[in-house]
Amino acid sequence: MENTTKSKNTVGGSKDFARKARELIAMMTREEKVSQLMNATPGIPRLGIPPYDYWNEALHGVARSGVATVFPEPIGLAACFNPSLIEKMADAIATEGRAKYAIARRNGNYARFTGLTYWSPNVNIFRDPRWGRGMETYGEDPFLSGVMGTAFVRGLQGDDPTYLKAAATAKHFAVHSGPEATRHEADVHPSRHDLWETYLPAFRMLVRDGHVEAVMSAYNRLYGESCSASRLLLTDILRKEWGFKGHITSDDGAIADITSGHHLADSEAEGDAIALHAGANLECGNAYRHLGEAIAKGYVKESDIDEALFYPLLTRLKLGILLPDDDCPYNNIPQSEICSDDHQRLAVETARESMVLLKNDGALPLDKNIHTLYVTGPGASDAFWMMGNYYGIGRHYTTYLQGIASKVSAGTALNFRPGVMESAPTTNTINYALDEAAMADAVIVVMGNCGNLEGEEGEAIDSVSSGDRLTLTLPDSQMDYLRDICGRKRGKVIVVLTGGGPIDMREISELADAVVMAWYPGQEGGQALADLLFGDADFSGRLPVTFPTDVDKLPSFDDYSMMGRTYKYMTDNIFYPFGYGLSYGRVVYRGATAVRKGDDVVVEVELKNEGEATVNETVQVYVSVPGAGSTAPLSQLVAFEREAVQSGESKRVWIDVPIDRFMTVQDDGSSVLLAGKYVVSVGGAAPSRRSEELGVSMAHAELTIWN
Repeated sequence: MENTTKSKNTVGGSKDFARKARELIAMMTREEKVSQLMNATPGIPRLGIPPYDYWNEALHGVARSGVATVFPEPIGLAACFNPSLIEKMADAIATEGRAKYAIARRNGNYARFTGLTYWSPNVNIFRDPRWGRGMETYGEDPFLSGVMGTAFVRGLQGDDPTYLKAAATAKHFAVHSGPEATRHEADVHPSRHDLWETYLPAFRMLVRDGHVEAVMSAYNRLYGESCSASRLLLTDILRKEWGFKGHITSDDGAIADITSGHHLADSEAEGDAIALHAGANLECGNAYRHLGEAIAKGYVKESDIDEALFYPLLTRLKLGILLPDDDCPYNNIPQSEICSDDHQRLAVETARESMVLLKNDGALPLDKNIHTLYVTGPGASDAFWMMGNYYGIGRHYTTYLQGIASKVSAGTALNFRPGVMESAPTTNTINYALDEAAMADAVIVVMGNCGNLEGEEGEAIDSVSSGDRLTLTLPDSQMDYLRDICGRKRGKVIVVLTGGGPIDMREISELADAVVMAWYPGQEGGQALADLLFGDADFSGRLPVTFPTDVDKLPSFDDYSMMGRTYKYMTDNIFYPFGYGLSYGRVVYRGATAVRKGDDVVVEVELKNEGEATVNETVQVYVSVPGAGSTAPLSQLVAFEREAVQSGESKRVWIDVPIDRFMTVQDDGSSVLLAGKYVVSVGGAAPSRRSEELGVSMAHAELTIWN
């Protein structure tokens, strides 16, 4: 009988990959071992090992490597509040990645961006809306970030008991969320409470629940240690406490930063040794080339290199790519899967669910037979405005203009002009765009941010803060144009906002009749937007980040304390709250109850749709804990669930919440389940005074927990 016992040395399969990795290491020379510890590894022909570059990206589609389906930027994916959809999307990404990998290898291409180790997802917390890379994250809430990131990891890595479909990487570990300009030398000192309550939970979920294959360390220091050489993070927490079994890689150049940026070592050889001893297995960069010198000077032993190399080799064996492996079930995914029709439809679905309706004074949905419609704005016809960062190149793009044009009647008078530049003032004193807008029954203005205005260090060409934003207000050119349009309008003005984070909404909301936050929706953003604007689909997206009223009232950008930040700690300065979003229906919450049953709390609530359209409602459950002291959050998200509610329908919904989500992080970082009276709030946004002002429906229940 065949032996079906599964080895604990693998991801669950019967192959002893660990033994094979050790055997290969034993056959390598010291120089060969060192060469395999940097992202671009040469081949070792005598051992049958081909060249390989670990550096690849798949944040919202396979990036930087030929054509691939481009999905919404992660901040938009988070707005879906739909982990099953994100898992499905990530599976599609891995499918395309496998097909592309096979083609590259047949062509003898071993270059960067052709491998299967994807440096995604980014589960850093979007703690400050000025951060240029906040678009890469799943928002400001650790629980939402962990749930969505875990779904991405599961979809990308697949469910085979032996092999990985692709390898996901949780980044950037840890406490990294801007400013971009100082990331190579910054030393951050959050409280232990904030570390464990805000900055680490999403990573923990990806390791323990998602079994993520890799973790990428951050550039910055934490408590004086480089995160790429932090025993606390890489050894004590990641390996020992969480039981992480995959490999740890540095961010690009972060090992060199130990010496040149943080000045923690006198030489690169010494910096390499510090990182290696702390647990950094793989370097993105080439500083580890000095490890031979580090051995010669006694900083490290060759056995230390053997131990570090074990984990990256194990990952490649699990992928079935270190050596020829005919048993890997992902070897023969055909090229036809790349940009397939199913993936295009999935791109439309994710983009549609990501968009958030922030305001609607009766302007939406639009009539397809509208007599005159004017589309304008710098982002209306520009595919770059839909991409975000870390993007691939789609086989085709449906711009906002194209999507809208495909919906309206052939008898509609539809006109378009950009009307204004993204950030430069208008010099044309005539500007026909304003006159044309004034004559239309409705005007759709596509404005906001794009990759020229925000992004990672060095990306945003118009940014004065290395990709971050110093203000949330849009450029004067755009705001002046909107003011001119609204000053002359005859019909309704619908503003469609693009961007990777919050925008100053005070004047925009006042001027416009309807406002849609479209984020960076990917290649099918135009089709998704048109479906929503014309009522062929309903808005279901919800904000994964708080839109503050005034950026000047936020704490200092370089202050990593959470007090006064995010819905969990903001008592005022909220324009649109976390979890907020409108639809074409209206769901009212009534009669909430919360009952503990063993290790779960069962939350029950009645939903009634008092509107005229079916709603895909995101039911959100928040908890406020008793007597936890000044550092406790005002409320915290502990569960969410999407529910379809027909027009006029009333339905009861039950949500099981594990009791450990009611635990409170103490000042020393430990978590306890406090005895006392909890308030459980169920509704359409985070509980706050601003939510009440906006008419968000919410039901509350009390729950007493005894130790």
